[in-house]
Amino acid sequence: MISQLYGKVALVTGASSGIGRATAIAFARAGAKVVAASRRSVEGEETVRRILEVGGEAIFIKTDVSNASEVEALVNKTVDMYGRLDCACNNAGIGGTSSLITDMSEEDWDSLVDVNLKGTWLCLKYELRAMLKQGCGAIVNVASVSGVVGFAGCAAYAATKGGIIALTRAAAIEYAKSGIRINVVSPGAIETNILATLPAELIAQIPAAHPVGRIGKPEEIAESMVWLCSDAASFVTGHNMMIDGGYTAQ
Repeated sequence: MISQLYGKVALVTGASSGIGRATAIAFARAGAKVVAASRRSVEGEETVRRILEVGGEAIFIKTDVSNASEVEALVNKTVDMYGRLDCACNNAGIGGTSSLITDMSEEDWDSLVDVNLKGTWLCLKYELRAMLKQGCGAIVNVASVSGVVGFAGCAAYAATKGGIIALTRAAAIEYAKSGIRINVVSPGAIETNILATLPAELIAQIPAAHPVGRIGKPEEIAESMVWLCSDAASFVTGHNMMIDGGYTAQ
């Protein structure tokens, strides 16, 4: 059997941990050559080491997705190295601090918008330019159930994730006739560093809030992103895939 992404070149941002690391490894297992990007070099190189360990091919490029010149350089280096860019997962993001809107600082707001929303837009901008030259490609952005359902104390984070969903839909329409598919996944509660920053008593309540009765794993999000980037999803674009254990079905 030919692997889903055999011979493809895949770029994953936020690949130093959690969903990003799991996705980079999943892409490699599916046969893709992986470019792992992150602001954290040590953790990013560890992701590459794990990929090489399972027989995959990968390189790490240190990147701050909120910086346009760094994102442009990331995509250019990817194309210079491998000749093309077939798949991209725009996962890089931060959780910020929990606060009510009236207590939120302008600095916290700007930080979340710069990394989560602006960072996703910058990645799309330069990834699309590369894909337009080859006439094909698949991109998956990462949002959250917070972009669909309201939660107190995370307005800025929710605004960025809701923005990513809207950005994805617009981008999908703009580039559908160019052979480029653009989708977004909205995870529920997943075992990541962001989740670990929540109070222990709140984390203990999360499994019961999901109909499946548990917290999700990064690998479960990663497998969905591999599918969305594969030819098996060739008729899927502009879609927001809820991967939330049934949370938003309630």
